[in-house]
Amino acid sequence: MPEEEGKLIGKVTHYFSKIGVAVIELSDVLSVGDTIRIVGGEETDFEQTIDSMEIEHEKIEKAKKGDAIGIKVKEKVREGYKVYKV
Repeated sequence: MPEEEGKLIGKVTHYFSKIGVAVIELSDVLSVGDTIRIVGGEETDFEQTIDSMEIEHEKIEKAKKGDAIGIKVKEKVREGYKVYKV
């Protein structure tokens, strides 16, 4: 993966397939409106814009390093997939 494809900001720690929500543990800050790229496995590599995120079911605008956030993802993901900010 080329370096310019984004900065590693976290990893997926859980995926709720019924509701299509991923839990991402952050190693950097992330805000609503940012675009992320999730990469993992053989076939998963997609980008999406954060239109909302939650911590413990509370909607937030900005998350910091160490936070575990929940976001709706448009494709299936798995634990350990890497999350980049692009």
